[in-house]
Amino acid sequence: MNDSEERPGRRTRRPREQTPLQRALGLLVRREHSRKELGRKLKARGVDPEAVDAAVARLAEDGWQDDTRFAEALVRNRTGGGYGPLHIRAELGTHGLDSEAIEAALATFEGDWAELARDLVRRRFGPDGPQDLAQRRKAADMLARRGFDGGCIRKATRYDPED
Repeated sequence: MNDSEERPGRRTRRPREQTPLQRALGLLVRREHSRKELGRKLKARGVDPEAVDAAVARLAEDGWQDDTRFAEALVRNRTGGGYGPLHIRAELGTHGLDSEAIEAALATFEGDWAELARDLVRRRFGPDGPQDLAQRRKAADMLARRGFDGGCIRKATRYDPED
């Protein structure tokens, strides 16, 4: 008997339709989401906008969804990936966070942005850093693309390897 044939006397189960709350919780179990992102994903799955708002509000009230926790997790994740404050600030803005929440999340970064930039340059160009003007330009371009400001870029591309 192949898989396409049904066995006699055996009923097939139909999966139950998930409620908006269950769908939202399923998304939050995988990773943190901002309020805006969670609402957008649920609406994209065809959930009624009023039900989305109610589900997201309930999850926030019960502590399952928290924009502050989301923002702090994103800052940790992106700094670990070598991104600078400008990139992270812009990404948090796309997730619907206000400027106070963004600044508070960036303040949780305990490292030094210039040191993070310097580490990236060391990984890319070796322990001695960029040696000539062309390499310094490449390093500066890389750091700018990753969201570091001019001050961090200058410190990272013109550093003394003994530091």
